[in-house]
Amino acid sequence: MLRQRARPLSVDELRSAAIQERIGHMKETMRDAPGVGLAAPQIGLSLQLAVIEDRAEYQQDIAEEELRLRDRQPVAFHVIANPRIIQSDGPTREFFEGCLSFAGFSALVPRADAITVECLDEHGEPKVIHAHGWYARILQHEIDHLNGAIYIDRMHARTLTTLDNYARHWKRKSAAEIQQLLRDFETQ
Repeated sequence: MLRQRARPLSVDELRSAAIQERIGHMKETMRDAPGVGLAAPQIGLSLQLAVIEDRAEYQQDIAEEELRLRDRQPVAFHVIANPRIIQSDGPTREFFEGCLSFAGFSALVPRADAITVECLDEHGEPKVIHAHGWYARILQHEIDHLNGAIYIDRMHARTLTTLDNYARHWKRKSAAEIQQLLRDFETQ
């Protein structure tokens, strides 16, 4: 299911009690993990539906400098249905990224720093989201899931690591330092 493009939802279907109940379950699952996003295909539903939330408590153990570099701020819980990236602005930035579908691993993934997304909200109302920094990364990650792509398709393969290894060797390094280390490794 993770490798298939999920099907769009009609407005009536999105507003149905069954889908609203699924959204509640997805929210609970994402928070229990904990994660900052969860797409329906990750729980076996081939639907263009994802939940997103980056809670302030998830950022408590991250240094202020790192939060600033990642342009990471809390994002309130919300739903995106049938999302489409309509604009991608600014430079591509690289940071380590993980996924609830591949628990325990992380890799350096390039993503657009700013995007604009058209979607429906949980009530079937059209919505335009202008996102930058970490929020833009979360949206791109979840939209990839809805289109059958996974972060490992976009990662720098040599950076795939366990979370323990990431915490031990990479967590305190900037993306620029990591890129330099990779270049040095390639020239050896």
